[in-house]
Amino acid sequence: MIDLIRKLTEAWGPSGYEHQVRELIRAEVKPFADKIEVDPLGSLLCRVGKGGKGKKTIMIAAHMDEIGIMATFQEPKSGYLRFSAIGGLLYTTLHGSRVRFEDGTIGVVAAPEPFGAARTTAPDLDSFFVDVSDGGDTSRVKAGSPAGFWRPFEQRGTRLIAKSMDDRIGCAIAIEAMRRLNGKTPHEVCFAFTVQEEVGLRGARPAAHGIDPDVAVSLDVTQTGDEVKGERHDVRLGGGAAIKIMDTGHVVPPHIRDWMIGAAEAADIPYQREILTLGTTDSAGIQVARSGVPSGCISIPCRFVHTTSETVDSRDVEACVQLLVKLLSEPLSFS
Repeated sequence: MIDLIRKLTEAWGPSGYEHQVRELIRAEVKPFADKIEVDPLGSLLCRVGKGGKGKKTIMIAAHMDEIGIMATFQEPKSGYLRFSAIGGLLYTTLHGSRVRFEDGTIGVVAAPEPFGAARTTAPDLDSFFVDVSDGGDTSRVKAGSPAGFWRPFEQRGTRLIAKSMDDRIGCAIAIEAMRRLNGKTPHEVCFAFTVQEEVGLRGARPAAHGIDPDVAVSLDVTQTGDEVKGERHDVRLGGGAAIKIMDTGHVVPPHIRDWMIGAAEAADIPYQREILTLGTTDSAGIQVARSGVPSGCISIPCRFVHTTSETVDSRDVEACVQLLVKLLSEPLSFS
């Protein structure tokens, strides 16, 4: 999976501009999907298996987008770009970060007086700017141009480090599960690679409305509690798949929780229980589609979320793939 993870995490695709990532995923899943379509908002919907009497429809969601910025104004003298956020930026990580615009232009984000007050306290977002100068008198980047953060994928032992593990690692897990299933599932499964999660779960809601699933599972990263002076969060790298119990937008129904935990224990798949006190996933939007969809989440433990060095462990990734395949390979343990 390493080559796939590298390809996906290095791809360009801030929220609302996921088209490049979508085409990469389309090419990967084409041999394993019975039907592929793109919904009106841009989510890629890939159906495996066929519905019928007594069959359940299961939705698997992983979002394609990543956080980024949008150029809003170019300073007339310096040519520096002012910008707004696409998604939840961490201001303390911005100074010196690189961004890439769709045409390939690389910019460097900077704060004024980095060795002054900005050395210890992050300024407001409107104080930052992006340097896209090339030594000439003009800039190809205009107001309204989106950019994603740029950093190449790296591997350090079992640690995988990239700028958009959130949530390209979820996409990679979904693709690998499709490969391993190879169409063998007692359900109709719709793998939804969704858009605009980072700006408010905007793609998952209409995707779920159109799919009308009986059950849904999202795939997304979660914070770890194993950093120095980290929060009291009982999830760690290398501890296995994290099965969500609750987050700020989603309380997992007990029968969905038990279904997922039971599958992990039956197959001896390492797992952890996740209770996230800040943030949520596509499942929060899916659960309120139509008349309601019982939803769960397989979370991938991740350090340094919303930075250019989001870090996961390959052993956890494998556990997540195994758990997803197990869930989709057998009849549901509940009616």
